[in-house]
Amino acid sequence: MLASAEDVRARYEQLREEVGPGLTVVAATKYVSLEDMAVLAEAGIEVVGENRAQDLEAKHAEYGDAFRWHFIGHLQSRKAKVVNDLCELVHSLDSESAAKRLEVPALIQVNLAGEETKSGVPPEELSRFLALYEGARGLSTMPPAASDPEDSRLLFRKLRVLAEEHGLQELSMGTSQDYKVAAEEGATYVRVGARLFSG
Repeated sequence: MLASAEDVRARYEQLREEVGPGLTVVAATKYVSLEDMAVLAEAGIEVVGENRAQDLEAKHAEYGDAFRWHFIGHLQSRKAKVVNDLCELVHSLDSESAAKRLEVPALIQVNLAGEETKSGVPPEELSRFLALYEGARGLSTMPPAASDPEDSRLLFRKLRVLAEEHGLQELSMGTSQDYKVAAEEGATYVRVGARLFSG
């Protein structure tokens, strides 16, 4: 169940205070229904991140001007046109075929933990990928699920170092479970869902 607009607004403002200025809170709306997007608009959420292109299209058609739209899910090359038309940033670019079709700025998703179930460019292939795709603004990563946020710190630090080595400024890392640690390690975007919405 989604929290009320007042609760979402209060959580959003508290979260922004916790992570400090210069960091963008992206509301991850994968599990927010089309109807409930109105609650987020009422709560003053500024940036939303969608995981699926078809959900992005449906929600944007209804609430296009209410938010700034980011794409945070796995991007298939055949869905690049949808993202080009509707989003200002992609957080999860990791395929050469999608890179060739993408026109909006993107962050390269790096699979630092080597998890087979997760998308992302292996760290050792990042230089080659960046040579093929010159539109990268930064890097992103999704660490393994963990009960202790500190378990994510080392991977966040590794991502920051990788970005520095390649002259990249932006870092999308941290979710509801570990956004404070991500902010401490230099995140410029955190993607938060349950922490904002759960009733």
